[in-house]
Amino acid sequence: MADGIIADIQRASFHDGYGIRTTVFFKGCPLRCEWCHNPECISPRPQQLFYADKCIGCGGCAEGCYAGARVVCGREMTAAEVLEQILPDRPYYRDGGGVTFSGGEPLMQREFLAECIALCKEAGISCAVETCLLYFDEDIFRSLDFVMADLKIWDSATHKKYTGVGNERIIENFKRLNALAVPIIARTPVIPGIDQGIDRIGEFLRSLDNVKKYELLPYHSMGNAKRVALGEPLTEFSVPDKEYMKELEKYAYIR
Repeated sequence: MADGIIADIQRASFHDGYGIRTTVFFKGCPLRCEWCHNPECISPRPQQLFYADKCIGCGGCAEGCYAGARVVCGREMTAAEVLEQILPDRPYYRDGGGVTFSGGEPLMQREFLAECIALCKEAGISCAVETCLLYFDEDIFRSLDFVMADLKIWDSATHKKYTGVGNERIIENFKRLNALAVPIIARTPVIPGIDQGIDRIGEFLRSLDNVKKYELLPYHSMGNAKRVALGEPLTEFSVPDKEYMKELEKYAYIR
């Protein structure tokens, strides 16, 4: 049995796959996306976030922060403990709902992820993984009902500039995943000011038989408060307006 590090478990999610879902956020990610809205999930280790605006100066930090100014992100859990958190939500998994393992990057904790999936499957719960697809594990992918995978930028040099890694392996893994006949929901965060090549991404995805949907996700700045709480520098990107998102819709058509 492997233990894992979980950042959070979010209930009643409508944005991480089909139906009502429980999203389990894993700690640790190999990418360093400058726009990341979950920066607390990048490090594989537990971290403390300090929200200065919530601090009431009580001096009781050693006993625990009652005001919510100091928050620890990351706790060690067993797969059985994760399942225990998930099971109360099972009656709400209608219309194809279930569990999505997200992050961070769940495949950085492969053994733990495989145990979580196996226990959920034994309990009759649909499972999906949200991944950057830098890693590939055929056994894990075959065990899933669908995979949510990101292709953020088409040009590899630009991809490396903004995420820290090139995308050659990611594109190759999209092809390998497609060959497994596992349904794929592809996603791109839309970041104005960056030449992401969304037209080229859409063209590539339409060549893959098992890509069932292509989602364009508008950038939002909610990650900035967490960056400040982590003591990290802010990154400045603009939120795309409705007209810009509508202009890109033609590239999101799959079939």
